[in-house]
Amino acid sequence: MLTEEEKKEIQKEVKQYPYPAVACIDALKIVQQHRGWISDESVKDIAQVLRISSEEVDSVATFYSRIYRKPVGRNVILICDSVSCMIMGYESLYQYISKKLGISFGGTSSDRRFTLLPISCLGDCDNAPVMIINNDHFNRLTIEKIDELLEHYK
Repeated sequence: MLTEEEKKEIQKEVKQYPYPAVACIDALKIVQQHRGWISDESVKDIAQVLRISSEEVDSVATFYSRIYRKPVGRNVILICDSVSCMIMGYESLYQYISKKLGISFGGTSSDRRFTLLPISCLGDCDNAPVMIINNDHFNRLTIEKIDELLEHYK
């Protein structure tokens, strides 16, 4: 069940649009910000608030790569796997991170500190390879830079 705070934040967003359904992405982001991910129960609750079907909410939630439909770690690492990043060494950096954290794409480290996910493009091709940790964008990655970043995000 959504908390009163979540409902209030969603209703605030709904007021900005001509139809409640248009606030679906905003509602998903609000609930995810509070809970870290979107459960099936949350999908149903959001649908009820927006007066649309659960299937409609779920289709939006599963379309966007930054909406998480299962629990994630405290920090989510999104590594760009586009052609530009691939050419600039993405694969060796992915292998390094994967080995260091003991997880592959879709996995969460045993200490729940990191979840590792691919993302198709971050729009920073001239500074490849790139990744995001939470909402922070990093480019021109090296193994040394990755070590510093992983240490910073506790």
